[in-house]
Amino acid sequence: MFSALANRRRFSDLSEREVLALAISSEEDDARIYRSFAERLRDDYPATAAVFDGMAEEEDGHRKALIERHRARFGEVIPLIRREHVAGFYARKPMWLSANLSLATIRAEAEAMERTAEAFYVQAAKSTSDAATRKLLGDLAAAEARHERHAENLTEDNLTGAAKTAEDSSAHRQFVLTWVQPGLAGLMDGSVSTLAPIFATAFATQDTHTTLLVGLAASVGAGISMGFTEAAHDDGVISGRGSPLKRGLASGVMTTLGGLGHALPYLIPDFWTATAIAMVVVFVELWAIAWIQNRYMETPFFRAVLQVVVGGALVFAAGALIGGG
Repeated sequence: MFSALANRRRFSDLSEREVLALAISSEEDDARIYRSFAERLRDDYPATAAVFDGMAEEEDGHRKALIERHRARFGEVIPLIRREHVAGFYARKPMWLSANLSLATIRAEAEAMERTAEAFYVQAAKSTSDAATRKLLGDLAAAEARHERHAENLTEDNLTGAAKTAEDSSAHRQFVLTWVQPGLAGLMDGSVSTLAPIFATAFATQDTHTTLLVGLAASVGAGISMGFTEAAHDDGVISGRGSPLKRGLASGVMTTLGGLGHALPYLIPDFWTATAIAMVVVFVELWAIAWIQNRYMETPFFRAVLQVVVGGALVFAAGALIGGG
């Protein structure tokens, strides 16, 4: 790591020719990034894809102007110098990460790209004494400063209120299908299905250590089972529910957490204190499930409460009766 940093050039040490070459490669990279964003978004968000297509065309125009200036000043051969060769130069996220970025995050990343590009051209203009080059770099700084407004104009042309609402709705739906739905199923399974074995063990043995072990085993085992089941039964290609890995992770983690919530109070040595706290945790878990159902699944709140709280109470009662008997 330190050797890589030591091998980088400082921006202040770059020659005018190298600054121009760096600007050219940066514009090429930005255009590719915008086109990658557009390609990824085209099927689901065509209006936003059109915005990024327009931004890529503008970056192409900047690159052509820079190449012409380099040709006039230094000839046809452009030195190979890129962002990673310059210490402290602003970096761009690798394109493979964009597959995991939300629509809002991609838009925010584009805005950050515009701001940092403007800052680069301001500094680049200060590094040259050639009037024409300085004028070009200054014009590009101004263009990047206007780029945000240009993006807004493209948005107004291509991303109408109805289109943006539709795209945001689609993004929200995908979030619910990929993360909320499997996570909620896991939380319900972890919170409700582990009630019976944990409280049956608790009332049968009245031993907090044994109850804790049973709770940990039930929670972790249920989490592994739910995670693998969710990931294996649907690859998301036809259903559109998204990555099976993400869904399996959401389901497995939330299942485990749902069970651990009322298992961990049995770390307390006193049985009745631990049981009372565990019952309070169960109450909170069930109300949280009802809230998530109402918030993300559009289930009427009182219906969600009836389904979850009554169902949980029945499972808890079954566990307590079996353990007490």
